Amino acid sequence: MGKAGRDWTQIYAIYGMDDWHTPIFLLIHAIVFSASSLVFLLYFNWICYSFESIFPSVFSGSFARFAAGFTGSVTALSAVCLFYAAGNMFYSSIALRWDMAQRMVNAVHDWSTVKTVLDVGCGRGILLNAVAMQLKKEGSSGRVVGLDRKNTTLSTLRTAGMEGVEEYVTCREGDARRLPFPENYFDVVVSAGFVHKVGKEFGPKTAAASAERMRVVGEVVRVLKEGGVGVVWDLVHVPEYVLRLQELKMEEIRVSERVTAFMVNSHIVSFRKPSHQHVMGPNEVRLDWRFNNIC
Repeated sequence: MGKAGRDWTQIYAIYGMDDWHTPIFLLIHAIVFSASSLVFLLYFNWICYSFESIFPSVFSGSFARFAAGFTGSVTALSAVCLFYAAGNMFYSSIALRWDMAQRMVNAVHDWSTVKTVLDVGCGRGILLNAVAMQLKKEGSSGRVVGLDRKNTTLSTLRTAGMEGVEEYVTCREGDARRLPFPENYFDVVVSAGFVHKVGKEFGPKTAAASAERMRVVGEVVRVLKEGGVGVVWDLVHVPEYVLRLQELKMEEIRVSERVTAFMVNSHIVSFRKPSHQHVMGPNEVRLDWRFNNIC
């Protein structure tokens, strides 16, 4: 099977998962709710009798059956929702990240001239290595730099080695709000599932957190070369990024269709940094999904 057509077991064997706790928590509760709904199904008459015995003034025969049936149905529905949430969290952490990395690579139409790439918030390197594989496929002498707030260099380089692209990859520790690179340095800048985490210490819906995220978008534009391409996949806040990119007069802004990731909406936004001063109008934003539906 080709690199782009892997199943999740192959991806997990290389990259693992950053957060096991949430899917396991959801899965345990789903199992508990499933068992509870099964108890209601198997011992329905006994449960109805118990309702009548314990609360005789409240539960008559017909109402006790209704209450037991309703409680069992809600319990079963809750179990289904919890199983779905656990599955989506697991899928989003592994298989979807790989799939979105391939889409982001495909959003850059010409890799033949790309020499320098930055991955902001590279984590364990799924997107980083997807870019490196593309550079290797092109026979490029280019390099991709992975930047992360945490010191993940060893684990990231290990995954690059397992993918056979270690010679294309380098890692740095740094703050995305103050990228340690000069202006107009990279041909391509990418980021996957990271920007929404910036500023969380201020609260996810505060003005301060939004300002921190906008600083990251501004830094991405600053280090991108004129004519360079930026591609960001993120959760929830993509409309903010689109508005900020308009303010910074970026060109060819495109927003992908909506994809459910980690139980919320996500989109890929791509853009090009103009090679000359250009004032953009709102009608120049190209959307693959209606703008008023990306919130």
